[in-house]
Amino acid sequence: MNKPVLSLKGLHRDYALGDGRTLAVLKGVDLEVQPGELVGLVGPSGSGKSSLLHAVGLLEAAPNARLVIDGEDFHSADERKRTAARLQKIGFVYQFHHLLPEYTALGNVALPQRILGRPVKEAEARARQLLEALGLGERLDHLPAQLSGGEQQRVAVARALANKPRLLLADEPTGNLDPATSQQVFDALKAIIKEQGVGALIATHNLELARHMDRVVRLSDGQLVPMDFAAE
Repeated sequence: MNKPVLSLKGLHRDYALGDGRTLAVLKGVDLEVQPGELVGLVGPSGSGKSSLLHAVGLLEAAPNARLVIDGEDFHSADERKRTAARLQKIGFVYQFHHLLPEYTALGNVALPQRILGRPVKEAEARARQLLEALGLGERLDHLPAQLSGGEQQRVAVARALANKPRLLLADEPTGNLDPATSQQVFDALKAIIKEQGVGALIATHNLELARHMDRVVRLSDGQLVPMDFAAE
């Protein structure tokens, strides 16, 4: 059996309230994600989905948890190590694409590779491969303003995968799209994740979309519980 891309044990997250009390949002969360697996993350607003993604994505320290990504332990990693991992091991997709408006689709996807020092030709070849796989082969030279919402989000997916991450984290990646476009973007995302063996944790409010994932977990009272659609 493959080793998990993500192994998280015992994540707690408390937030201070204005009156001196603390609010426990995450209460010892455990989670594993396997290579090529799409795991849906659902739960009401305020349940801790973003907090979980931030910790797993090394955007926030998680000193009380054991966090292993692609075989590397980040339990007590300093900021330098976390920053390097965010560039090399983790890809991020958000509800809004955050593309750079002055760069073409090809340029947006090549940029994170250039930050890692990849030569221009190699970076553009990888960008072209990803964009073509996502159905954007005819849109390489278009600026974000010249693309539809669904096309912009597919560029964002390609950018997240540009540096060949082992783990993809997505926070409502289709939440700003209409249902038909949302399904198209998700189908493209799922196909390329399966093809490249990337583990993915996708937070969404869209339960219909979640049904198409390999597994869905729900945040309930600070804990992750498996979601059984047959029982819903």
